Amino acid sequence: MRAKISYFVTAAVLVVYFVLVGSRGVLLIEQGTLLTVTFGVAVLILPLIGIWFLWKNTQFVRKANALAAELDAEGGLPVDELVRTAGGRIDRDSADAVFAKRRAETEDAPDDWRCWFRLAVAYHDARDTPRARKAMQRAIALHEGRPLEV
Repeated sequence: MRAKISYFVTAAVLVVYFVLVGSRGVLLIEQGTLLTVTFGVAVLILPLIGIWFLWKNTQFVRKANALAAELDAEGGLPVDELVRTAGGRIDRDSADAVFAKRRAETEDAPDDWRCWFRLAVAYHDARDTPRARKAMQRAIALHEGRPLEV
């Protein structure tokens, strides 16, 4: 729940920032000179990119949470079998062992979104966020029946 609150607070702050930046871009355009109009258009592009990025991330999180809920209802969420240090951090060797198991499971059933979901969790536990995101994107695509992007 704390993660959701943090996400929504961050998103709200970003939206306020985008509005402020956008208003500055409009003010620059209203000045009417070639230089200020050029800068104003450039300033307006940044919030548009930010809004697009925020939208895509929100959609990704929503879809990943839906997969997690469906997998939980099936009783297929990965069990936390990781060894942790005294400080609560995941032991690297433990994460690597679980990752190897999840990778083998995914290689045996490459078209099963559940395996890709569990592999994404294993990547995340091993602190490999880019690969975790790619694995989750693949799980989402498989679940939706979309063609996989190479």
